[in-house]
Amino acid sequence: MKREPATATQTEEQDGYGSQVLELIGTLDGHQRGQSLFDSLLEKILTHEARVAVMGLGYVGLPLIRLFGSKGFNVTGFDIDKEKIGILAQGRSIIKSVPSETIAKMLKEKILTVTADPKALGQADAIIVCVPTPLTAEGKPDVSYIRATARAICAQMRKGQLVVLESTSYPGTTREVMKRELERSGLKCGESFFLAFSPEREDPGNKRFTNEQIPKIVGGIEEYSRRAAAALYGEAVSRVVEVSSCETAEAAKLLENIYRCVNIALVNELKMCFDRMGIDVWEVIDAAASKPFGFQAFYPGPGLGGHCIPIDPFYLSWRAREFQFNTRFIDLAGEINIQMPFYVIAKTEEALRQRGKRLEGAQVLLLGLAYKRDIEDPRESPAFKIIELLEQKGAKVTYNDPNVPKFPKMRHYRHLKIKPVPLTERALSAADVTLIVTDHSVFDYEWIAEHSNLIVDTRNACGRLKDWQQKIVRA
Repeated sequence: MKREPATATQTEEQDGYGSQVLELIGTLDGHQRGQSLFDSLLEKILTHEARVAVMGLGYVGLPLIRLFGSKGFNVTGFDIDKEKIGILAQGRSIIKSVPSETIAKMLKEKILTVTADPKALGQADAIIVCVPTPLTAEGKPDVSYIRATARAICAQMRKGQLVVLESTSYPGTTREVMKRELERSGLKCGESFFLAFSPEREDPGNKRFTNEQIPKIVGGIEEYSRRAAAALYGEAVSRVVEVSSCETAEAAKLLENIYRCVNIALVNELKMCFDRMGIDVWEVIDAAASKPFGFQAFYPGPGLGGHCIPIDPFYLSWRAREFQFNTRFIDLAGEINIQMPFYVIAKTEEALRQRGKRLEGAQVLLLGLAYKRDIEDPRESPAFKIIELLEQKGAKVTYNDPNVPKFPKMRHYRHLKIKPVPLTERALSAADVTLIVTDHSVFDYEWIAEHSNLIVDTRNACGRLKDWQQKIVRA
């Protein structure tokens, strides 16, 4: 039987079908390539032969280095700050939570290598990214550090590597920024390399939970990426929580921080409200906390601090606007928390005025630069805004913080004139007001109260000092 020549329509249909078949074959080939590379990487991870590189050697990166090193992995620490690399190369740590002895031991045993040379990234089997994600001056997410890091990895990238982003950002960052930049190498995610997001869960100063005990959330660009990242963290932590996508993992991290932001804003607002009513907000919270269910205590303060809570909620509110959605709770919480340093200044001015003094020209001794008790981390501490406002009002400000003995280098607030002073009887008695911003447990509050003329207490650190209440003002 003679076959009729194909019509134009039939030819188009056949060509379309053919392209679909070729696309399917290509996908299968890519899947097979991904399977082979995944199997090879998985074997390295499970035998601890994989080399782990950590980019960003700060409050998140250094604890990760210690964690993976303690599990028998060889670790490369990378940072663009050559001064920091020089310090670490001498076996000296830059944060208290990772002792210098640990760094020195890892270097001596050749478990750890520290470098500022990006070429070392090409030798790693897994690269974990822990770089800053600040806000711009306009309050928008600044992913420039993530983008620059991805480009540095891309320049050294080889097949079979796993890249994990731990830096907190808006949902979509891993896929839209990291993946896009990494695939400029010509390699394809899921076929030639693997990419996942696993949010950092550091809590500086928390001695109840170690890195190993804190569950790790993992979301991948696709299945192999998720499984590879889950396998890596599974060799280091007690529990891995796998989720369906990078976006889910990114959103989970934001929820954790927004939960705290909103609840802290609530108690900060109640503090200001109850103050007008003559009610002690700390006594109220302690009483409410006696309920064994349905209540979790949050405590007010002079404002939010740390890298996460003051910043991360605005990542989601910014992203939500791209979907025509207004995050009213988040925005309101942000407004309240941002106003707290101004409230502290107002209370300080009022306390001085009642004693016949003005803030202008007053000697103010500020206790605590770190953003919370018993840590050395000053990032986003409300102390800096309070100092700026005090100096704008004409006050002469000094500070003492045994955990931050030297005024830190900050992206902002470089213009501040404040200097550290020893905490002595003379320093306390010379100050018109002692302003407690961070309630370090090392401070002897009974002794501080005895020698101070006036105390403005933003943390209720002196709440139990019954003998000195006449000179203590809560703010």
